[in-house]
Amino acid sequence: MDRIDLFRIFTRVVDCSSFTRAADTLGLPRSSVSAAISELEARVGARLLHRTTRKVSPTHDGTAFYERCLRLIADVEEAEGLFRDGADGPSGRLRVDVPGRIGRLIVAPALPEFLDRHPGLDIELRVTDRAVDLVEDGVDCVLRVGPLADSGLVARRIGDLALINVASPAYLARHGVPLSPADLDGHHAVNYASPSSGRVEDWEWLEAGVLRSRSLRGRVTVNSAESYIACCLAGLGLIQIPAYDVRAHIDRGELVEVMPGHRAEAMPMTLLYPHRQHLSRRLQIFADWLEALLRRAIPGQARP
Repeated sequence: MDRIDLFRIFTRVVDCSSFTRAADTLGLPRSSVSAAISELEARVGARLLHRTTRKVSPTHDGTAFYERCLRLIADVEEAEGLFRDGADGPSGRLRVDVPGRIGRLIVAPALPEFLDRHPGLDIELRVTDRAVDLVEDGVDCVLRVGPLADSGLVARRIGDLALINVASPAYLARHGVPLSPADLDGHHAVNYASPSSGRVEDWEWLEAGVLRSRSLRGRVTVNSAESYIACCLAGLGLIQIPAYDVRAHIDRGELVEVMPGHRAEAMPMTLLYPHRQHLSRRLQIFADWLEALLRRAIPGQARP
């Protein structure tokens, strides 16, 4: 069997966690899939899969080999479509991970237009607020908001996310309107705990170009943007939130911006993808589209 076909069968077995399901999706007999995996393991000289009666999972070597196979398959597909793309456009599947609210409010509603423009592309959209490991999770690119940890990934800065301070009218009627950070002693916040670390974020603001922070009393702690906004709407305290995230609530009078002269520092938005000598055309097209989309949907950004 052709080597690239062996790679495709192997990655499908890993994706499906089953020889039988992989065979069904590939339109092959299960025996052919099993034989292909045995041939591949013999060629590479390593056991690639753990096999049990209930599930198939990659070994440590199999996980590393799976990621390499995905890249090789993508390279082959790109090479095969090098001239065909000129007429039909790019083809293949992209696995993309974006933060929850951006995915739901901005990316998902705009995807039909993108897919109509590029009929050869399929998008696997993953929406999560946790940090994603591109290699372990098999993701082609991830949109991250906030400071980046050191990594071997390629980072493309695509803008800044402005943060504002808001509260509900009911909360302000009960506790008063804070005019500066000096007034915060008499107020409560809805505390936000990082989904990754569990650490409660401090209240932050810029003062003469210097970032200041302090802890703020709060009787409720949440770990998702949805519950963060919901608790603020319920009058449980002040929050710091991306402006786009609560624009509709402010327009309807459900939330009010406070301390506009003491906002937190804007958070960078960065698109990350694995280091490659050449960025695939389909990923380049998606990255360009996503950057333009976010600049339209989240106005007032400083261009990086």
